Amino acid sequence: MILHAVAERGDPTQPWLVFLHGFSGDHREWQTVGDAFPHANRLYVDLPGHGGSASLRVDGFDGVAEMLKATLLSYNILNYWLVGYSLGGRIAMYYACCSRPEGLAGVIVEGAHPGLTDATARQQRLGNDQQWAQRFATQPLVDVFHDWYQQPVFSSLTAGQRDALVTLRQRNDGGALAAMLLATSLSVQDDLRPALRRCHTPFWYLCGERDAKFRAIAEELSLPCCIIRDAGHNAHRENPAGVVACLAQILPL
Repeated sequence: MILHAVAERGDPTQPWLVFLHGFSGDHREWQTVGDAFPHANRLYVDLPGHGGSASLRVDGFDGVAEMLKATLLSYNILNYWLVGYSLGGRIAMYYACCSRPEGLAGVIVEGAHPGLTDATARQQRLGNDQQWAQRFATQPLVDVFHDWYQQPVFSSLTAGQRDALVTLRQRNDGGALAAMLLATSLSVQDDLRPALRRCHTPFWYLCGERDAKFRAIAEELSLPCCIIRDAGHNAHRENPAGVVACLAQILPL
């Protein structure tokens, strides 16, 4: 199956930038950043359970990787970078490490977790995600997202930023979000640290300076990292200019 995506073509000699959004986002998530690179070819993907791909279901990361690979082939994309935020970043890391991709020139992830390292943490995460999935599937999304954005990882958001995200995210399909949350839960994701260290694909990690949790992860990974000033976990929304500047230094455009 092929994922819904929006393609914007630039210079045919340039590589593609394939953007993967976070949980509850869609293909519009990265467009402000992507618009800063008009000469590049850009593909904004809707992940399963989201946007134009809301009707698509997967059993896990392998299923997402297969859909992504089929989507890239459908656009004849043979030279590309993956740019992913949070869930999209986890998918990008998995795709680079575990799916033997052809034509992948590099991976850039923002605020993405490489995986849990022990069984207790996995069990706790599974219980947490099951509770959220139950709420997404059964309760008004405006109420669920109000609580979702109170989680510690979003502590840098202002009240206005939270309200704006709640308004935006409540347009989703709750059942579709619940299914994708469980299919790609950190509780079922492989610990990608060993694979990332072995991976020969160029890799960069982006992180907001106020995102303490993921700054610690970036330091632990000992991989090339770019800190985005004046931003928390959702750096490309909080400081898109900072993310654009970072990408401009990394990408061979």
